[in-house]
Amino acid sequence: MSTVTEATATPGALERLADEGVSIWLDDLSRKRIASGGLAAAVSGGGVVGVTTNPSIFQAAIGSGEGYEEQLADLAVRGVTVEEAVRMMTTADVRDAADVLRPVFDATGGRDGRVSIEVDPRLAHDERATVAEARQLAWLVDRPNVMIKIPATEAGLPAITEVIGLGISVNVTLIFSLERYRAVMDAYLSGLEKAGERGLDLSEIHSVASFFVSRVDTEIDKRLDALGTDGAGALRGRAALANARLAYQAYEEVFGSADGSTPSSDRWSALENAGANKQRPLWASTGVKDPAYPDTMYVTELVAPNTVNTMPEATLEATADHGEITGNTVAGTYEQARADIDALEELGISYDDVVRRLEDEGVAKFEAAWQDLLDAVTKSLDSKGADA
Repeated sequence: MSTVTEATATPGALERLADEGVSIWLDDLSRKRIASGGLAAAVSGGGVVGVTTNPSIFQAAIGSGEGYEEQLADLAVRGVTVEEAVRMMTTADVRDAADVLRPVFDATGGRDGRVSIEVDPRLAHDERATVAEARQLAWLVDRPNVMIKIPATEAGLPAITEVIGLGISVNVTLIFSLERYRAVMDAYLSGLEKAGERGLDLSEIHSVASFFVSRVDTEIDKRLDALGTDGAGALRGRAALANARLAYQAYEEVFGSADGSTPSSDRWSALENAGANKQRPLWASTGVKDPAYPDTMYVTELVAPNTVNTMPEATLEATADHGEITGNTVAGTYEQARADIDALEELGISYDDVVRRLEDEGVAKFEAAWQDLLDAVTKSLDSKGADA
């Protein structure tokens, strides 16, 4: 089995990413990775300073059963529901991973050393249930470096505000559109204002906004290929980077640029003066799905200060092995990025339709993965209950 630590012999690219202000988070977690020491090794010598999870990751980890047999047997004897069993297993993994990352959390003042766990994806369109789930997950994990992932759906936006207002750090996930990303930043600021009104310490609240990358190219390239023209072909592989770079421009308009060339908004300045932390853009879905593209494209082409790149293991290893980090690859790209998006519209490819479809599919995929996980755990509980 491949491990992250195999890629640490040539850590130059990962170190250069860190020097450029990019935090590397691993987009994967399993009990085996924790128990084997693989996660600790990736943190101590592999450049990893955070971990993200999602329903698909837990479905793959727990669905295999490896490392979970004893806990499943105990849960079966207790006769717990499948939902309780899944929550006990996932929060145990996140708690243990948070303990591994705790030194990073302490050393960075809470900026990194984070482990994210997502609310039940079936609640994505239910604001009140999402808030209740977020509070429950934070209580169950009971670690200061946990981040609760909330999808950026319409119902998710007010939930984000409320959860941030309670002093719980949030990883906002499944962001595809620039309009929705602006709404996410607004929800974060509103949450900070609520937290301030409640007398909470704003410096202890952190958030990232997970802007999905590769799925944009997958959907738009499919539409470009259907057109089959030379002009369409020239735009393949450009949309995702353009979208992400314009998202970073939107981030600078709110939080200000690192070099001061773009001032922060008055609203943010007031919160920053009260001790608040910027909501960093996080590049998610950075594994390249088209073999025609460089396997590190969504890492090397999205280097910018104060960002996070959460990478699946294969992307992390590829970056460590042959990623070419040439400095900031987002600055100075906004005009071309806007031109690329406009060119798609001129070809009849609707940006709004693409991002709406991707959000709907993203929620549906996580719901399906969650249901697969519930089904697998149900089968295991039934089997172990019969053996008891």
